[in-house]
Amino acid sequence: MLVAFSISPSTADAEGGVHDAVAAAVKVIRDSGLPNRTDSMFTTIEGEWDECMQVVKDACEAVSKFAPRVSLVLKADIRPGRTGEMTAKLTRLDAALDRLQS
Repeated sequence: MLVAFSISPSTADAEGGVHDAVAAAVKVIRDSGLPNRTDSMFTTIEGEWDECMQVVKDACEAVSKFAPRVSLVLKADIRPGRTGEMTAKLTRLDAALDRLQS
């Protein structure tokens, strides 16, 4: 499965930033060993249901050390038996775009 999610603390630092809290979450995610990709809005991970949800929970707990309340936005693509979809979906999209341009 693929899980795209965003975690943010309820309060920001003195300059209005949340980067330290987000960095703590991303460290948990990267340390998990699951394939992952972080962009400016979301992090996507790939793995089995239980391992993905554990990583999301652990990342939320890391952010909770920065604020009394944590916001989580999550979207999942559940496709049992599939692996490598983080890149395979993009490959299929690029192929479809190429066909449209031909």
